[in-house]
Amino acid sequence: MIINTGGRTDTVHYYSKWLLKRFEEGYVLARNPLFPHKVTRYELTPDKVDCVVFCSKNYRPILADLTKITRRFNTYFHYTITAYGKDIEPGVQTIEKSVETLKRLTGIVGKQRVAWRYDPVLLTEKYTVERHFETFEYLARNLAPYVDRCIFSFVQMYKKLAANMPEIILLTEANKQRLAKGLGEIAQHYGLYLQTCATEGDFSAYGIHGSGCMTLDILGRANGVNFKTLKHQGSRQHCGCIETRDIGAYDSCPSGCKYCYANQSPAKAREM
Repeated sequence: MIINTGGRTDTVHYYSKWLLKRFEEGYVLARNPLFPHKVTRYELTPDKVDCVVFCSKNYRPILADLTKITRRFNTYFHYTITAYGKDIEPGVQTIEKSVETLKRLTGIVGKQRVAWRYDPVLLTEKYTVERHFETFEYLARNLAPYVDRCIFSFVQMYKKLAANMPEIILLTEANKQRLAKGLGEIAQHYGLYLQTCATEGDFSAYGIHGSGCMTLDILGRANGVNFKTLKHQGSRQHCGCIETRDIGAYDSCPSGCKYCYANQSPAKAREM
């Protein structure tokens, strides 16, 4: 069983005490988002959990206690750092602080267990193609020595995104190709392994790999484990990830990211 914490809310940033308590007590209850009365209990013990996958925009709150989990479980860490500022990600720390925190995280768990996520890639009048190249170059230069890989994807136009983010500019195929080419060239310059996840299209001509972000190969190599091959389906279209058990709840992340798929609206999440 793969436990995924961070897909529904940023548990590490906002609920790290709860998360640590759940691992200390050895179980967690997860409510089905479609059928709220259905609650599943997952045993959080090394004999039941093959790997714990984290995803967060700020690992600072859990760094001091992280070894309480890593010394018992196989782990992998996704750290999302984008080009956006407080106008789009109001509750996220600055790029400079995020870079500093990621380096501290790598110092604890090792670079082979850390992936930098640069997603979703979207365009506005402020966040242009050139702005992405400028920020991605800065981040790649600073993070390449500290991460296993970089994962990016283009924004998916969920229905609520148009309401939450009216300033968004629809990505054309030409813009996608231009962005992929530029990001690929920057990644190659810094020796950074760059891949897509749940993204339609083949960008291998730009040195970009197509893969899931949570595959048994990635998780196994990061932890020195050979997982047996299992047939599986991704969680969404064009997704190649292994099936996971998600913990946490939707509509509970106060970061307020306008593009967030896990909150119906930033205002509803702030009410939690």
